[in-house]
Amino acid sequence: MLQQCLRIPHVSTGDMLRERIRKGAEVGTAVEATMHAGALVADEVVNRMVEERLSQPDTAKGFILDGYPRTISQAEHLCRWFDGRGIREVVIHLAVDYNIIIARLTGRRQCPRCGTLYNIVSQPPRVPGFCDLDGEKLVIREDDREEVIRERLEAYERQTRPVLEFLRSAGRRVQTVEADSDPREKVFQRICQALESNDRTENRC
Repeated sequence: MLQQCLRIPHVSTGDMLRERIRKGAEVGTAVEATMHAGALVADEVVNRMVEERLSQPDTAKGFILDGYPRTISQAEHLCRWFDGRGIREVVIHLAVDYNIIIARLTGRRQCPRCGTLYNIVSQPPRVPGFCDLDGEKLVIREDDREEVIRERLEAYERQTRPVLEFLRSAGRRVQTVEADSDPREKVFQRICQALESNDRTENRC
């Protein structure tokens, strides 16, 4: 929704990593084992991948980074990269209760052909178990298994939550948006309001 509103590309590190796995490259094999264990992929691999993507022409007018940075090392690298190119960012922190995260992700299903995501509770397909767009049988991603999700949440506490404090202490613009139980349209509205508030603040500087 944000991508359609702003007309800039959505850059998801998770999608890019899964694409590497699908291609079966040597690095993809190592990435697959790491993701299936619920651990984070090495910083240097993700940093290089993000740099390559953000250097493409379609990001010239802006982009939405999703799932990055996840560690302080990645955040430091990204800040240096942004500063060297005169890029100013806004960080949107979606605050969600852990139990809700687990319920959402364990209920998530994906079409293996087109990549469309569904949730058996909050956003089910018209025909249970099958994609609305191409009729393909939906699957559970390996990284959406409950034991993997819990490991990802533990990794978040160890490595990603400190990123927010690093960004705040570094003077970066961080906006927290409550995203617990409201529908995505409401959350989207809050994100837009946070971005508008940030724009007004920047214009006063």
